[in-house]
Amino acid sequence: QVQLVESGGGLVQPGGSLRLSCAASGFPFDYYFIGWFRQAPGKEREGVSSISGSGGSALYADSVKGRFTISRDNAKKTVFLQMNSLNTEDTAVYYCAAGYYGLNEATYEYWGQGTQVTVSS
Repeated sequence: QVQLVESGGGLVQPGGSLRLSCAASGFPFDYYFIGWFRQAPGKEREGVSSISGSGGSALYADSVKGRFTISRDNAKKTVFLQMNSLNTEDTAVYYCAAGYYGLNEATYEYWGQGTQVTVSS
């Protein structure tokens, strides 16, 4: 059974940091890109960052470049998203997904349930 379980969300003040985790099971983890997507209230879901199966290639949306860092530990089947310098526009439900490439959600096959990130003073 395929599972992707996000954790690490919460409430943080502007300028603060959070580290999201995505624990995977039930599929050949090393062969899949893992992406982070987010959906803010009233907006469409958007791609935030993705990382290749080996961890050697990463992509970032322009809105998070220089602030977010994606990484993965294939031995633990876990992907991380380190989020720094958070601002209110980062408030959203964050989802991790397993797929084939990039930041287009159409290329992602398996999805987690999401974790809420709220940036507010």
